Amino acid sequence: MSLKAFHLLFIAAAELLLFGFAGYENYRYWELGGSRFDLWIGFASSLVGFVLLIYAWFFLRKTKDIGLI
Repeated sequence: MSLKAFHLLFIAAAELLLFGFAGYENYRYWELGGSRFDLWIGFASSLVGFVLLIYAWFFLRKTKDIGLI
């Protein structure tokens, strides 16, 4: 596995964890009557997830001439 493929795999795993955690925190706030801290942590996790998506897009553009494997 190349370094580029590992990097993309790591980014994808981080995306799943960030958006999954954001969904969990938003569920805790809206359905279970959580505190405002749950809402803010969910929002921050979503924001970091979107920033990581933008980073992945720039990474793919920069390394488009490098093979995946």
